[in-house]
Amino acid sequence: MDPVLRPRRSPLFMPGANARALEKAKTLPCDAIIIDLEDAVAPDAKPSARERAASVVASRPYGSREVVIRVNGMDTPWYHDDLAAAVAAGPDAIAVPKVGSAEQVRAVAAEMEAAGAGPQMAIWAMIETPRAVLDCLEIAEASERLTVLVMGTNDLTKELQARHVPGRAPVTTALQMCVLAARAAGTVILDGVYNDVRDAEGFRAQAEEAMLMGFDGKTLIHPSQVGPANEVFSPSAEEIADAHGLIEAWDAGEGSGVVTYHGRMIENLHVETARRVLALAEAVSSPGTLSSETSV
Repeated sequence: MDPVLRPRRSPLFMPGANARALEKAKTLPCDAIIIDLEDAVAPDAKPSARERAASVVASRPYGSREVVIRVNGMDTPWYHDDLAAAVAAGPDAIAVPKVGSAEQVRAVAAEMEAAGAGPQMAIWAMIETPRAVLDCLEIAEASERLTVLVMGTNDLTKELQARHVPGRAPVTTALQMCVLAARAAGTVILDGVYNDVRDAEGFRAQAEEAMLMGFDGKTLIHPSQVGPANEVFSPSAEEIADAHGLIEAWDAGEGSGVVTYHGRMIENLHVETARRVLALAEAVSSPGTLSSETSV
């Protein structure tokens, strides 16, 4: 599992076929860039998009941002060439769509290793089907390379024959089951995309729902969504101050039996939560540099 505490508040999909978009990504304050060879690329453009994505990633133009290549699905004619090119380019991770089983994760890991992937190159598994939701814990624990689960909420909603509605009641159970699996396995989990890039209010509401549900971040499809996602999934100044105060009260009262802070009785679990808030705040200010046993 992922040994580095780094923010994944705002992973932004960028089409691998669009050179202008890949260039623009250099200027965006997103935590991660997912160069997409799947949904954002027409079939006849996939070979050229693969070549462009590999060339861009190999040149390391994105600084401290986490760089991910999303390959085409394992059941497509492009998958094996995509994976080989991605491994050769050396991104931080390879995102695999429509992962349906632990066996598939192990197959991806084995093929990556055969292609020469270093031990730090991770797998991001996209959870997009009812079967994947039901087997999410097995998927999350299938390989040490798997560090991030990504909800594919558009495909999942389609597979459930459900509807997109505010509050996402039709898929809430599935989302919560996957959060449970991620926490049990110690992996990061990202919420799916919000489709209406013109609806800033709706996006923020859904991001806040995801944050309260326990997601670490939200995948994005437009640069305008980066700022709100970073804000929603970062500790607020008030939360940071409260965490410092709680830890100070705990340290001052250690050994006294009962410790209170602002009239609340606090225990070690509250202190652990406060320390995580501070660790995330530090990771946000210095992306990718803070080591921890807990993923964010």
